[in-house]
This record gives sequence, structure tokens and C-alpha cells, in this order.
Amino acid sequence: MNGRFFDHITWTQPWFQPVRAAAASLLEADSWRDALNRQAAMLALHNHRGLPLRFIPQEALSGGVAYEAHISASGEVPTRENLHDFFNALVWLTFPRIKRQLNALQSAQIAALGIGKSRGPARDAATIFDENAAVLAVQDTAAGDVLVQALQSHAWQQAFLVQREQFAQIAEVWSFGHALMEKLVHPYKAITAHTWLLRVPATYATLSATEKQDYIDHAVSLQLQEAPLTTAAYSPLPVLGIPGWWPQQDSAFYADQQVFRPRRSTT
Repeated sequence: MNGRFFDHITWTQPWFQPVRAAAASLLEADSWRDALNRQAAMLALHNHRGLPLRFIPQEALSGGVAYEAHISASGEVPTRENLHDFFNALVWLTFPRIKRQLNALQSAQIAALGIGKSRGPARDAATIFDENAAVLAVQDTAAGDVLVQALQSHAWQQAFLVQREQFAQIAEVWSFGHALMEKLVHPYKAITAHTWLLRVPATYATLSATEKQDYIDHAVSLQLQEAPLTTAAYSPLPVLGIPGWWPQQDSAFYADQQVFRPRRSTT
């Protein structure tokens, strides 16, 4: 049981909170892949075609078949024994509706355009979400408007220091991208997520963590269905600037413009 590729993960870090529960049984299992498939069966996970979801070794993927197309056609998720694919599997267990919708978008683009040097804008936007997104859940109130405006205008000190207490009261950040989580195993200041904004009602604050997870999974999957996905939907978020996600978050910390960059002028 010693020396496994996930043994050095510090699961108490706030950025792993979304997938912590899904990881728990895998960490104790003799075979994490078997445990992964047991959880998938117990949760009755399926792809967008209704096919049961299974996690298979990467080498079982036929040559020349696109990864996303294979998941769409078979329900099988090729999964290597590494952190990148491990986190991807945990996200499938945690946010299955969002993952289904992303796979539907990606596979539809492959069917329409084939596989070339460029993914195309829609598939590119879906891949960015899949790999590096964080869901920013903000109360749909006037205070929420002010916070969102500060973040989108890159007024980092305003959002993270001046509004620090309010941030914790009206906003939450949920890691989603599996590449983002992989980077956060060894955190460094410049790690930046592509933020997906979700405005939530005041009643959201009364939900349990499991209920919030389900709410986000349902609400974001609907957002992805209702409008074309483009990279314009994202805004950058240096994740170690999130209040409480890193020690010594003082004015000097946020003054580092190599990380907390001012917004580019559009003129």
C-alpha cells in the first residue's frame, strides 16, 4: 500500500474539498480502479448516451480513436495510473452531469469537424473547462454584483482584502478541472483557474456540502446546455489568492503583478 502515486496528496487543502469524499474509499482500497468502478456502478453513472460509465486502463483504448469520442461511444473512460487521470475520475464521481455535458459537446465537435491540429473554438472551450475550470458560486445579490465586478475587473485587493469577510459569506470556489487539481498537489502562487460564474440564491447558503455539490452539478450542466460554450465565458482567478487558501495573504502578497495581473486595456 506504500508508494502509490496519490499517497502524497494533502487532502485537507481547501482546493480538494469537492473531490475529498469521492477519494476516501479509493485511498483505502487494494485496487483503486476496482473501487472506482464500484462507486460508478453504485451511483449508476452513465454517459450522455445512457451507457454505463466504466474506467478502463488507457492501453485498452484503440489506436486512432479520440479519447472523448471513445467515452461517448462506449461509456468507457480510459484512465492511466497517474494524478491527472485520477483527478479526472474523481470529478466524474463528483460532478457527473457536468462531465456528461462536456463529453457530449466534445464528441459532437469531433463528429462534425474530425480531429485536426486545432480543436476548434467550441471543443477548445470545453477542454479548457474540463482541464482547468473552477466554479465560482456567488449569491445573486447586490453584494454579489460588487464582488463579481471586482473579480472580473482584476481589482484583486478589493475583492480579496477589502471584501475579504464578505467574500467568505457570499462566495465559494469549487475546483473542477483535473489538471488544475493536479497542479495544486504542489501549489505555487501563479496557478490560475478559468472561472465559471454561477449566481446562486440566498438559500444556497443553507444547503449541506453534498446538497451544494448536487446543486452546482445540476445548475452548471444546464448552463452548458443553454448557450454555446466559448472561451469568453471564463475569467482568470489566481486560486491561492482566494481568502483562506494560502497563508500570509496580506497587501504585499496581492501586490505581485506577475500573478495578480491588472486587466488588459481593450483600447
